[in-house]
Amino acid sequence: MGRDLTALFDPVSVAVVGASDDPAKYGHTIAAQALRADGGRRPVHLVNRRGGTVLGRTAAPSLSALGEPVGLAVLSVPVAGFEETVDEALRCGARAIVAITAGFAETGEAGRARQLAVTERVRAAGAVMVGPNCLGIADNTTGLHLASDTFASGRVALLSQSGNLALELQLRFEPHCLGFSRFVSLGNQADITLVDLLADCARHDGTEAIAVYAEDFGDGRAFAEAAADAGKPVVLLSAGRGAASARSAQSHTGALTTSADVVAAACRDAGVELVATPRELTVALAALKGGRRAGGRRVAVLTDGGGHGVIAADVAEAAGLTVPELREPAQRMLRDVLWEQSAVVNPVDLAGMGEQDPGSYAATVATLLAAEEVDAVLLTGYFGGYAAAEGGLGGGGSALAAGEQEAARLIAARRTDSAKPLVVQSMYPGSPSCRTLEAAGIPVFDATEDAARALAVTVPRPRRVGVTPLPRPAPPLPGTGYLDTRRALEAAGLPFPAAREIHNETQLLAATEEFTGPYVLKALHLLHKSDAGGVALGLAGPGELLAAFRDMHARLGAPSYSVEEMADLSDGVELIVGVNRDPRFGPVAMVGLGGVLAEALHDVAFTLAPAPADRALHLLRGLRTASLLDGVRGRPPVDVAAAAHAVETITAFAAAHPEIAELEVNPLLVTPRGVLALDSRAVPA
Repeated sequence: MGRDLTALFDPVSVAVVGASDDPAKYGHTIAAQALRADGGRRPVHLVNRRGGTVLGRTAAPSLSALGEPVGLAVLSVPVAGFEETVDEALRCGARAIVAITAGFAETGEAGRARQLAVTERVRAAGAVMVGPNCLGIADNTTGLHLASDTFASGRVALLSQSGNLALELQLRFEPHCLGFSRFVSLGNQADITLVDLLADCARHDGTEAIAVYAEDFGDGRAFAEAAADAGKPVVLLSAGRGAASARSAQSHTGALTTSADVVAAACRDAGVELVATPRELTVALAALKGGRRAGGRRVAVLTDGGGHGVIAADVAEAAGLTVPELREPAQRMLRDVLWEQSAVVNPVDLAGMGEQDPGSYAATVATLLAAEEVDAVLLTGYFGGYAAAEGGLGGGGSALAAGEQEAARLIAARRTDSAKPLVVQSMYPGSPSCRTLEAAGIPVFDATEDAARALAVTVPRPRRVGVTPLPRPAPPLPGTGYLDTRRALEAAGLPFPAAREIHNETQLLAATEEFTGPYVLKALHLLHKSDAGGVALGLAGPGELLAAFRDMHARLGAPSYSVEEMADLSDGVELIVGVNRDPRFGPVAMVGLGGVLAEALHDVAFTLAPAPADRALHLLRGLRTASLLDGVRGRPPVDVAAAAHAVETITAFAAAHPEIAELEVNPLLVTPRGVLALDSRAVPA
């Protein structure tokens, strides 16, 4: 069910502590916004330690002096008096606190300790707190305005670690008829977290979509789980997704896994739309408004000018869409409504007819939306220009403008007859015709790439897999050396070739009597054995094995070695399977093309671990080199199902052992007969 945040978003009363007449102080801004919304729904009190008047209202010198309980207290006070003010607010019955004051966990360990102590007192009192170090909240559905600005009303909840970003989004949303149901500045998330807010917005009737800007997810895995369960679109603008996390990695898996990979994997698993800029976030929300989804990736491009059509087709394909040739029934219907020189194959080009009859746009859109081979329509180019100013193109003036506006009304009306998405790119996105389309829920953009990106957001995604729960922790391994890890993985069901640990020549020769060659010799206690010259392959018999041992021992002096049966590599594919434990998202699985060139090839895919076999199979099939699994140049197909089950075994094992920071099986040999793990390594946490 999640935490009850009613006291935060719909309090019985509000008190602004630190209210001020000084415009340079944040308490002035918050107080002004709170009073603006004081329409009788709830009392709003101003508190200033000097008393007197603030913004023309009587100000109490303290919360206690109000003489009545407080529902929500906004604290914009110096850090030195913050804790005392929190205690007073709780004594006065506050059920929610919005802590503007900074100077806590963001300043270091001492500040973190003070923040924790305050949080414990808030929770013990049964209250909730946003912040500290936040910029306020707003809820347009309850008339609550406790932030630095007024946010246009709408259906998007914004949960953000940046106040200025909210102001930018306000500007970007307006042309697309988008607005806010709620805004929350996350601050330090000492008590109420991003996950708490996401779950509450998912239950909020006034919210249709949830936008998140996050630099620190806190518990990233819980965020992914909450997003997967939201039942509403979640769009994430994430910062700080660079490669710094790989700098100290000690395995191929760690070196190949960046923060960006982890966030992208979590979003893919949870069904979150991941974007990189405020512009992309706006595009995604405009596309998702109203809940329209395409049935596939097939797009019909409509233009009245060949250049725009060709460019739009290229950009659509670059966005992962297809622009298929229309079938004969659709072409025949288009010929009936267009003139002879119009192109009706796809892209569809009116070829100047729009200048003579703007209504041809509406007729063509209706025909394309009705075509079975079309999943979505992209209208691109000049539409909107005729009504942009009197005396539009061709000298038609008001007649053309009126005709175009009527076409816009017809397009808006006919769109309701189809569930397919329609997106518009116009040279004149602010024209009356385009505003008519926007008001009807048809997104209009000035950039072709934005229109294509918007359509790409609406296409079917791979089945939302959700986040597989972490298994119960298993007893810690006795050690994380090669043989310890190998034995544990074998016990979990992962097959390895026969192997024996040896320390001297006598034990080495004894091993050759247990299984036949060819052999592999590995020097143990080396993390990257191949790079150090600690692996010898294809040793035909005892003589070659003994010679390799003497050479390797002279060079490396390892305390022990492993003699192993050499696998037949002739008809197999080498994969890498690894798990890297991320501090925010927990264990993250990686699968890809393996062997000694794994880092150079970088053909890998990620998911939150553990990865069930069906998810592993999807990842394997999505690799750039997936065709190798099905056999190429006369090689037989390999057992991909066995590989997927091996991925499940490895990732479940790693997820159950929190004492392991990085686990890797490389290579995992997949043949037509099954799988064989040829090497493994573990790095302790």
